[in-house]
Amino acid sequence: MKGVKEIDIGEFGRLDIRVGKVASVNRVPNSRKLLELIVDLGGERKRCVAGLAGSYEPEELLGKSVVVLANIKPRKIFGIESQVMLLAAVSGEEISLLQPDKPVPPGSKVS
Repeated sequence: MKGVKEIDIGEFGRLDIRVGKVASVNRVPNSRKLLELIVDLGGERKRCVAGLAGSYEPEELLGKSVVVLANIKPRKIFGIESQVMLLAAVSGEEISLLQPDKPVPPGSKVS
């Protein structure tokens, strides 16, 4: 792809990409787009703040398997610490979460 910086396989290996299961979802107060999710990573739960409210209702996400970047540095968004990053495909305003096509346990590593 034109204009995209290539990385070597060693750099990719530094990413901890895992499957998680959405354990809870709440709207972020004073935000139209943000949702706060708790994602079960198989023995560990992490918080994620994501701009999904325009594409998903909270009840649609509850119990859904999602793919997250688990070793991203935590960051405060609207005063809430986001500890993982959801992976999604984005086309214009449309957001589609990445999901495994078969059931796998929470915490499964993506490679």
